[in-house]
Amino acid sequence: MRLGERLIEAALVTADQLNLALREQKRTGERIGEILINLGFVTQEQISSVLASQAGVAFVQLDNYLIEPAALKTIPEALARRYKMIPILLEPPNLTVALANVFDMVAIDEVQRVTGYAVDAVSSTEIGILAAIDQYYTGGVSIEEIVQKSIRQVESERLSEADLAAGAPIIRLVEQIFLSAVQEGATDIHMEPEERIFRLRHRVDGKLRMGPSLPKILQPAITARVKILSAMNIAETRQPQDGRINFHYGKRKIDLRVSTLPTVHGENLVLRILDKSKLVLGLESLGFDDATLARLRKAVESRNGIVTVCGPTGSGKTTTLYSALAYINNLDRSIITLEDPVEYELPIIRQCQINVKAGLSFSSGLRSILRHDPDVILVGEMRDAETVELAIRAALTGHLVFSTLHTNDASGAVPRLINMGQEPFLVASSLRAIIGQALLRLNCTACREEYTPSPEILARAGLSPGETDGTWVRGKGCAQCGHTGFRGRVGVYELMEVSPEIARLVMKRANSQELLEAAMAEGMTTMRQDGIAKALRGITTLEEVVQLT
Repeated sequence: MRLGERLIEAALVTADQLNLALREQKRTGERIGEILINLGFVTQEQISSVLASQAGVAFVQLDNYLIEPAALKTIPEALARRYKMIPILLEPPNLTVALANVFDMVAIDEVQRVTGYAVDAVSSTEIGILAAIDQYYTGGVSIEEIVQKSIRQVESERLSEADLAAGAPIIRLVEQIFLSAVQEGATDIHMEPEERIFRLRHRVDGKLRMGPSLPKILQPAITARVKILSAMNIAETRQPQDGRINFHYGKRKIDLRVSTLPTVHGENLVLRILDKSKLVLGLESLGFDDATLARLRKAVESRNGIVTVCGPTGSGKTTTLYSALAYINNLDRSIITLEDPVEYELPIIRQCQINVKAGLSFSSGLRSILRHDPDVILVGEMRDAETVELAIRAALTGHLVFSTLHTNDASGAVPRLINMGQEPFLVASSLRAIIGQALLRLNCTACREEYTPSPEILARAGLSPGETDGTWVRGKGCAQCGHTGFRGRVGVYELMEVSPEIARLVMKRANSQELLEAAMAEGMTTMRQDGIAKALRGITTLEEVVQLT
């Protein structure tokens, strides 16, 4: 069977999706697997798993695998990169090797000739293999060694900050800082100047973790290097600046959004990491329960109205919107987006990058979009009264509008819109559905153990001892999760449909508590209830649910 037929047989794609990908292949000449991934129909892990099944070999997720140092010594780095493979286990006379293409007999024969071992092939993703090669083959030099070289250069040479930033030790140090954050799965890098040190912290799974504390003497050179990479003015240290950095990690394209802020001890830097390869699209993969998912599909299939996603910064609102667009994206609809920034490129859809300095804001862009005959519009954020007014006008004139609001839950969105100057009857008639969401940390699968929550936590969750039949699970803490007990995150959701009763309350300027009670009476599952259900299935802890919802 060909790959497309295998994916259909595995129920990973439909015949219509495969036909769309085949038409795109005729136009671009790319491999069908890459096109299906770019279209958001499947992930690289799913394709690799299908190919592994076809070849009769195991599929290995390398970011969850501890590779043996003895195995690494058997294959040179150049050979590993040439054939996109990495040795993971040595049990003489057998050597287990992960390959991106398990049908590559030339690579397998070459390994057997070079090593003298019999090769046991397993399958993994190309991205995962290249990332592992970068980590295990070229990661041998520690940050501490690079720091010492950087200090010697700074102390021995009287150079300007720009010249120091262009030196090999500082370049290597900054690269290592970026790579270690990506390998750790961080979403943000904090570079924080103190009186005597320059501290690094990483935000992983929503929590800040301590990184290395660097000598104060390196702060000016590191700051200058980051500002040079992000096209900032290195001479300007008294004003906040923003910039962007792009680099590749294996085959993964990583975007960094950089922001500086002058403080009493120097410039504070925060780098937001946008790893497009980790964006998983698809409403089914986000963690909605069946009832909420059915109601969400009904909302996004509407021909007009506003569907808005609410939650704090970093709660996955953009991923939910992209998944909704991917669900309704087809050739008979015109879809245009306004985003800041464009985090992921979607096929067929016209995506616009906000550029306030050039005069392209959400409000001015939305006004122009309405003259381009769209059926569906995505506005990255409704952050001012003019944008909200234009979004409501678009919804009332036959357009389906997706957007986000910074509120803590779904019921808080309505008072927020009214407080931004909109008449209640306009809000009630334009809104279709409001999604509230947050991200909870997942229990580490390598160190899960059963436990009993304290009576205080049960009480805060609104539960009594013995009320539930499920088993509570938490991560004990191990090397794979950084001894936190958590690895990865999952969404918890609530979906408030604007029913006639909700619309009546909106027009009466009801507060968020009244709206919440009415929505729950109509069957809405709150984020707290969704989180408790996930905790009972062992996905997360009850403490995490109580804290985040």
